[in-house]
Amino acid sequence: MSSLLPTEADVQFYRENGYWIAPKILSDEEIELLREHHAKVIAGEYNTQRPPWSRNIEPGQPLDHIVKIDNSYWADSVIARYILHPLIGEMAARLTGAKGIRLWHDQLLYKPPDTGTRGNVGWHQDYHYWQCTDPPELLTAWLALDDVTEENGCMQVVPGSHKWGLLPEGNFFEQDLETLQRRIEEVSGQPWRTVKCEMPAGALSFHHCLTIHGSGPNLSQRPRRSWAIHLMPDGTRYRAGTWSDKHMNVFLLGGKDGDPFAGPYFPLLYREGEAANAWQTVVNSG
Repeated sequence: MSSLLPTEADVQFYRENGYWIAPKILSDEEIELLREHHAKVIAGEYNTQRPPWSRNIEPGQPLDHIVKIDNSYWADSVIARYILHPLIGEMAARLTGAKGIRLWHDQLLYKPPDTGTRGNVGWHQDYHYWQCTDPPELLTAWLALDDVTEENGCMQVVPGSHKWGLLPEGNFFEQDLETLQRRIEEVSGQPWRTVKCEMPAGALSFHHCLTIHGSGPNLSQRPRRSWAIHLMPDGTRYRAGTWSDKHMNVFLLGGKDGDPFAGPYFPLLYREGEAANAWQTVVNSG
């Protein structure tokens, strides 16, 4: 698996541009297995008997807009085995320079076919929603279960925008991408350029929590299925007093200002020189 890890050139690219597209890490058989369990969780079938933290659509409702299910790994042991995989953690550790990587949370995502603007994800910085963390060095591994292209609404990033600081504009739920882009350009004073993160099923992209990103509609006749695996360097701490104090992870931590996000709700994927205990526990129980 060492051949899949980012090279020094890849690390420098990530730190300069705020994103990096990794190679395919899943076999075709693993992709099919994860598609099956992705569908089961959407349908409300939880093999752990534990529901996810939240979902924006109830089982059985029409899949006519983006589905987002938080902490889907709670609900399915097969999903957990891949979400917590030490390879993903080690990739993130190399990109960030961290000694260890923990899960912040995951999001199961489903972008239905031919959604029009209902399938848009507005330009945003993830840290806008995570200001309860310090330092702002979290990152996301986006795992594709389908080939992703511009036609089916691949993620797009604004290279280098992680160096612009946290901006007052940006909205995951905004459907008018052009108007939102203009507002961001006005407040940032920076030139706007996007890169399409097109990649095959089974591949990953990584982006920094301050990198501006979004996506257009799925205009194809097939769904676009994926996971956003949100990660943080081990030692990331709670920063109290922001509007994101309402984030689910502040509730799960149950701590005070300055406490590290650690413990069973924030499992360790990777720590330099140590076995991946969280992953081994999931494998053994699954």
